[in-house]
Amino acid sequence: MPVTREKSQLMSASEIDRTLVRLAHEILEKTADLNKLAFIGIRRRGVPLAQRLAAKIGALEERKVPVGVLDINLYRDDLTTVANAPVVNATEISFSIKDRDIILMDDVLYTGRTIRAALDALFDHGRPARVQLLVLIDRGHRELPIEARYVGRKVQTSDIEIIEAKFNEIDGVEKVLLVEKVED
Repeated sequence: MPVTREKSQLMSASEIDRTLVRLAHEILEKTADLNKLAFIGIRRRGVPLAQRLAAKIGALEERKVPVGVLDINLYRDDLTTVANAPVVNATEISFSIKDRDIILMDDVLYTGRTIRAALDALFDHGRPARVQLLVLIDRGHRELPIEARYVGRKVQTSDIEIIEAKFNEIDGVEKVLLVEKVED
């Protein structure tokens, strides 16, 4: 694994929260039928985004937005380069996705390959009416024709830079960092 060093903090905990409030309002403005709306977070860091946004919309609209968890490990096109035996976690979607407006969520959009895998995994569970993408950070460098409808922040990066989103639920800290790969 490459060694990295922190270059800068892109978002603090309060900036992440303000961004999620804005995204919740955007979703409400662009969603015709809230009864069909459901969120699916890509395991790992897409899950807290989905849960938090569902809570924010729940508070604003006094309605519950269903939230699911999607594990894409077996759908990745780089499966052989990731690990000898990939760790498979459960996909947890306790509602039918048929004819739903699904908003798929992840922390960082980069090449688009994670989202391609997520779409494959999602469609194994049914056929939604519509699938949209929400990401906290869009860093560019797409290799596939994938674009997020909802974006917290766009950050131009170089090939040696990495965006690290850290959430309390997973990392015990709340921030988004720009780091870069360095030689050992």
